Amino acid sequence: MKSLMSLWSQVAEESATRCHTSATRDKNTVARRVNDEGFSFLTITLPDLGKSVQSWLDQGQVGINSSFSLGRGRLPRFLGGFFCRVFDRSSGVLLDDPCIESIIALRQLTLMFGKIELPCTLKRERKAMLGYIECEKDVRQSDSELSETDYAEFLQMSNLLYGELFAEMDRNVYYGQLLPKHGPGNTADRLSSNGKYDRSSWTSRLEEVFPSYEYLIPNERYSAHLDQVSVLEPGAEIPVRVVSVPKTLKTPRIIAMEPACMQYAQQAILRDFLENFNRDELLKKLIGFDDQGPNQAMARQGSLDGRTATLDLSDASDRVSNQLVRTMLSRWPNIARAFDATRSRKAVVRGHGEIRLAKYASMGSALCFPVEAMVFTTLILLGIQKALNTPLTRRDIQSLSGSVRVYGDDLIVPADYVHTVVQTLEHFGARVGLSKSFWTGRFRESCGKEYFDGQDVSIVKVRQVFPNTTADATEVIATVALRNQLYMSGYWQTVRWLDNRLRVVLKHFPDVEPTSPVLGRVSFLGYKSERLHPSLQSPQVRGFVVKAKPPVDKLEGTGALLKCLLKLESGESNKGWGRYVPEVPLYQPSYAHYCEASPLVTPSGSDVKHLERSGRPKHVDIKLGWWPPH
Repeated sequence: MKSLMSLWSQVAEESATRCHTSATRDKNTVARRVNDEGFSFLTITLPDLGKSVQSWLDQGQVGINSSFSLGRGRLPRFLGGFFCRVFDRSSGVLLDDPCIESIIALRQLTLMFGKIELPCTLKRERKAMLGYIECEKDVRQSDSELSETDYAEFLQMSNLLYGELFAEMDRNVYYGQLLPKHGPGNTADRLSSNGKYDRSSWTSRLEEVFPSYEYLIPNERYSAHLDQVSVLEPGAEIPVRVVSVPKTLKTPRIIAMEPACMQYAQQAILRDFLENFNRDELLKKLIGFDDQGPNQAMARQGSLDGRTATLDLSDASDRVSNQLVRTMLSRWPNIARAFDATRSRKAVVRGHGEIRLAKYASMGSALCFPVEAMVFTTLILLGIQKALNTPLTRRDIQSLSGSVRVYGDDLIVPADYVHTVVQTLEHFGARVGLSKSFWTGRFRESCGKEYFDGQDVSIVKVRQVFPNTTADATEVIATVALRNQLYMSGYWQTVRWLDNRLRVVLKHFPDVEPTSPVLGRVSFLGYKSERLHPSLQSPQVRGFVVKAKPPVDKLEGTGALLKCLLKLESGESNKGWGRYVPEVPLYQPSYAHYCEASPLVTPSGSDVKHLERSGRPKHVDIKLGWWPPH
């Protein structure tokens, strides 16, 4: 942890130079408080101050933060040299022309360690699990307080938005034109990636919409295989398994692992949803699933003209009521049955046993993301309609498409209607995180980008502790990415210090282009070739690349044929399943990106290994060799 403390000091010193101030006392304060309070000062206390700074930027003046004493005026003594370049020393009011570099420095020095991936204490994990239970109670309470008029208005707006989309999906479900697939992730029944294709259980609810003779075997010639499949009644279904994964030291992320049969059918609905969604020009302007750029651009524009607000929702997916989803689909009987059949009704929560779910689904369901996006978009437009006190038409919604945008729980809404939108969201059970929602001043945040008055004030975040050897592959990958992000952000003195640390671990650390698979140093000066390829005569450098093989997972017989036919029909059969390589090593918080990056295609152009190896790699390694620097 001392190395991370040294990193903070390096960034503080360089930030002070850039802002023409001093950070000597700040470094002493951090050293003392880390010694007294431990690493939580960097990962919890400082980020809390950083969130306060963002609120102060939005509100236009410094408020109260009990973690840090005030100086002679209204500004905290800690980081006072930066604060006085942003806020008035005596009144605490935001300056008319604050120093952008100082705003970046304040955010960088307070929020840098807020997302480091370290396990929480058992006490914090238990608190997060209790929060999951309390959230369920809140959803039930919200359902009971909604009136028939609320549900009718919600249905009317959702039909206005998704009527054409749902009509096409309803037709496809009726004619059995959905194509399922299995993902690489873990499931509640703990099946391996290929083991999911030899599945021995189905549910009676799924059987009504997704008959096993159509979805579990290659064709009718293999119907004898169905004798081995147990069709579970609702009371015997496998519940989702609620688990925690590292998020921050303050709190873990809570997700739910779905049973394999549910995920399989959910993917069928998701595929059909996305195909039809991408044909609707209006919906593509309102909702995003794979491109955060429009949200970020709208946040920047909102920081300039103040016309749009950025809202962030707390526990977004866990607060989407199943009753709202059922209402949204009530006029489309086939997809209503399909969505309900693929929804898990129960969950096993550590320390609380098995509970029945009121939410539609937690993170872990393939349909969680699109369903929450549709619900939140409906509620936003319902809030605008209430503010205008007149029914919206498709043409009205089209005119709002430049000021309304939803990407998961990151919402862009018109500032003129933000209060009514917030009231509507919370009336229907959502919870707006006011500390991360902005509409008053010139600060906006959406999808990982932050802006003040049109200026990008986004920062670099540390995701892993520093490595000691090349065996710490995950830490090596994250630290190289951190180095390259700091370089692109202009922290060149800090980068030189970090380069010296990395060279102790990486004996070969060449200059490369951002697109190179090599874990190397990105530079505006370009790469430096160390030799030419013996046969291709192309430039090469000696360095480390990521090596992450899917685990051994052999599949034979009926399951193997089913997987091959599904891949052939979906057009995935030309994807390679050999070695995995990183796409752009500039930034990566964990090795999951490298496990899901575009794999190398085999010489034949087909994925000849997928019946022998499949699933997410259990661990990641780095391999030394000669590789292209670009």
